[in-house]
Amino acid sequence: MARDPLAAVSAIATPQSQPIPGRTGQMRNAAGGYVFAKDLWTRLEDFLILGTTGGTYYVGEDKLTAQNAGVLFQAIAEDGPRVVRLLTEISTARPPRAPKQRPALFALAAAYAEGDADTRQAAKVALAKVARTTDHLAQFFGYYKNLGGKPTARGIAPTAGRSLRTALGSWFLTGTADDVAFKACKARQRKTPLGESFDLRDALRIAHPAADDEQRRTLFGWIAGNVGDDRAREVLPAVDRFLTAKAVTTPAEAIEVVTTAKVPWEFLPDSVLKDPSVWEALIETIGMTALIRNLARMTRLGTLKPMGAATSRAVRRLTNREAIVRARIHPMDAWLAMRVYKSGVAQPNPRAARQTWHPVPEILDALEGTYEAAFGTVEPSGKRLLVAVDSSGSMSWGGGVRVGGSPIGSPYEVGNAMAVMLARIERGNVHVIDVDTSVHASKVTPRTNLRELASWRPSGGGTDLSLPFTWAREQRMEVDGIVVFTDNETWAGRSHPTQALDAYRRGVNPDARVVVAAMTAAGYSIGDTKDEGVLNVAGLDASLPLVVNGFVR
Repeated sequence: MARDPLAAVSAIATPQSQPIPGRTGQMRNAAGGYVFAKDLWTRLEDFLILGTTGGTYYVGEDKLTAQNAGVLFQAIAEDGPRVVRLLTEISTARPPRAPKQRPALFALAAAYAEGDADTRQAAKVALAKVARTTDHLAQFFGYYKNLGGKPTARGIAPTAGRSLRTALGSWFLTGTADDVAFKACKARQRKTPLGESFDLRDALRIAHPAADDEQRRTLFGWIAGNVGDDRAREVLPAVDRFLTAKAVTTPAEAIEVVTTAKVPWEFLPDSVLKDPSVWEALIETIGMTALIRNLARMTRLGTLKPMGAATSRAVRRLTNREAIVRARIHPMDAWLAMRVYKSGVAQPNPRAARQTWHPVPEILDALEGTYEAAFGTVEPSGKRLLVAVDSSGSMSWGGGVRVGGSPIGSPYEVGNAMAVMLARIERGNVHVIDVDTSVHASKVTPRTNLRELASWRPSGGGTDLSLPFTWAREQRMEVDGIVVFTDNETWAGRSHPTQALDAYRRGVNPDARVVVAAMTAAGYSIGDTKDEGVLNVAGLDASLPLVVNGFVR
C-alpha cells in the first residue's frame, strides 16, 4: 500500500524541523527548528536585560543589535509609556536584573526621540531614576543626540525641547542638594558612547532648573562656576569633603583624609588612586561590594600580590561571613566576581583600552569563601526540581557570556553554575541532567566546586529540548518544576518541547511548572508564551534562583 503523506501530520508529535499543525505564533530559530516567537514585550524585556554585546552562536552582534532596536522602536510606537515603565522597573530592581544600564538608557533616549507626548512625559519622570550617575546621564545624552539630534556643520547637535530640558533639570532636583552634590563631585565630566566630552555644567545650562532652596542654589552656582569653593563647602558637606580630597597631592595625604576625615574614596584624585599604598588603606574602609568590584584594579596596581599583607587583609574581609550576610551578597554575585577576576581581562567600555591583571590565587580562594557564605540568607522553596542544561554544540559558543567586558564562560558553563546554585539552595530536591539529542548524566551536585566548571565541555551535536520532559515522563519522575538553561536553538526532536510537556503533565504531574532560562536575547523560546505554567526569563539575573523558587511555588 502506498504511503499516505497526510498520516505523518500530527499535532501530538511533530518533528521540530516543522511547525506544529494548527498552532500560531511559531517561527524558525537560527538553527532551523521551529520555536515559539516571544511577543513584542517579552523580546523587549530580554533586550533590556541582556543587551546584544557579543551576539550569539548563530547571529552576529550587529545583526542582533539591529533586530532588537527594531523591537524597541515597534514597542515605542505601540505603547511608549509601557516601554518606559518596563525599562524603569528593570533598571531600578534590587537585586539588579540587568548587568548593564546601557540598554535601558538607550531605550529611554529612544522614547524621547521617537515617542509621543505621553511617552516623553513618562520618560521625563523616569530619567532621574534610570540615569542615576553622571556616567549614566552622559550615556543617555549621547544616545539621544544620535536618535533625536540634528546635523550641523560640526556634527550632531541635541534638539533640546522643553520636555528634555525639564527632564535634565529633574536630575539636578531629585534627592537632597547634598545628594546631588555627591554625584556631581564623583564625576563632573564623562564621555558619551561616541567618545564626546560631556560636562555637568553644559547639562545644567541646557536644563536651567529652578533651585528650591539655598543649598541647591549654591550647588548650581558652584557647578556653573559662579559660586566660589569657600562658599560651596560652607553650605554643602559633600563639596567640603570633595575639596578636601582634591587638595591631596601625595598618597600619604590620601590615606590620612580617608582614614581620619572619612572622605569617600571616590573623591580622591585619579593620580593617587593609581598608588598601591592608597588601595592598601582602602581595603579596610570601602564597602564590601566596592571591595569586590575593585579587586582587579588592586591586583593590576600591585596592592594585591601573592603572600602580601594587603592580600591577607582583603582575604579576611572577603571571608567574613557576618559582613557578607550584612551586605546581602548573593551567591550569583560572588560567582560572577570570581569569574571576572579569574579572567584577567576587562573592557567595560568598548571604546576604551583593555585592562589586564594576573589573578592572585589567595583572592580566588577567598571569593570561593564569599560564595559559600553568601548562601546564608537564601531560603529553599521546598519544591522538587528537574534542571536540564542544554549541552549541544551551540552552548560552547566561543564568544561566550561576558560581564563588564570580561569573558566569564560559555553558555554551558553559566548554565551549569546556575544549576549548582539551585541544587545547593534546594538542599537535595534537585536533579540535574545534560541534554543534546539524548539525555546524559550531569556532574552537577550541591557540592560541586565552581572552579571545576571551566574544564567541563558540552557533549556537542544537535539539540532536542523535548527530551527533559520526555525523559521525566519515562522515568515517572514527579517534580514540581522543570528548569531549562538553553540558547533555544532546538531542532532535532521528533516532537516539540511543548508537546512533550503536555504529555508529561497528562501522565505524571498536571501542575508541573517550567522555567526556560535563555542565555541570549534571540527573540524566541521553546516555551509556549501562552502557557501560564511556563516562565521565560533571560540573562544573568542574580535573583534567578529566587525567581525560579517563587514561580514553582
